[in-house]
Amino acid sequence: MDKYLEIIKNSYSNYWNYIKQSILMELNWENYFYGLIIISAIVWGLEALFPWRKNQSLFRKDFWLDTFYMFFNFFLLNLIVLMALSNSAAVLFDDILGLIGLSITNFQLLEINTLPFFARIFIFFIVVDFVQWWTHRLLHRVEFLWNFHKVHHSVKQMGFAAHLRYHWMEPVVYNSLRYIPLAIIGGFSAQDVAFVHFFNITIGHLNHANINWDYGWLKYVFNNPKMHIWHHSKELPEGRKYGVNFGLTLSVWDYIFKTNYIPHSGRDIELGFEGDEDFPKGFIQQEMYPLSKKG
Repeated sequence: MDKYLEIIKNSYSNYWNYIKQSILMELNWENYFYGLIIISAIVWGLEALFPWRKNQSLFRKDFWLDTFYMFFNFFLLNLIVLMALSNSAAVLFDDILGLIGLSITNFQLLEINTLPFFARIFIFFIVVDFVQWWTHRLLHRVEFLWNFHKVHHSVKQMGFAAHLRYHWMEPVVYNSLRYIPLAIIGGFSAQDVAFVHFFNITIGHLNHANINWDYGWLKYVFNNPKMHIWHHSKELPEGRKYGVNFGLTLSVWDYIFKTNYIPHSGRDIELGFEGDEDFPKGFIQQEMYPLSKKG
């Protein structure tokens, strides 16, 4: 137990130091704090230049709530929960394997560090996105998880910051389910992770932005605003009660597994979910909502 308490303590200390270094600009390419601000500012600027819903204000409904969510989930949530949870869970999993004489290295399929940079990046990106696509489907199919995911679907007007409006339980689920496949092909560097993470954040911001883009033929590869808005549609198509267009960064999984759905321009469709008129409007109330549900 002392070992795990020490891991949790060090996780908090190291991440807090990282946040301070980020804000004080003592880091280079791995500075997620200013990276998020720069990406957000650029995509917000694109919303101003290429608006899809021209009557929607740049300071749309719940803009400041979503901005708070963005910084809370991207930085404070990591400090409070995820770093300690992820680090201790990884050691616990390896300790359990050790009881039967194994280690996670026994399951590694290849020496990822021997591959060129872009090959490593491609493998990491594909594995992460595929696992997250399936996890996203689970969030819609399992009632217990859906109650947490409702926070994200409570968005009534799409904008870049809506990307990071989600309940703190979601990254716990995502991180837990992608740990093992990433451990099996482990060996990725911090630079690999940062490169993919910044790319995913950019595409995620664009998916939720009020931008009149669909990327042309690349829409069959990458998720985009005109596809993702149907994922947030309040009225789901018949026979698809669990949702459509589950892609986070890539849209290709939806086309492969037949969950794609773009019947026409979704510019003015109503967003949300059935019963969302009774869903809490404030941050604290939204965070507490799933705890009051029995499903």
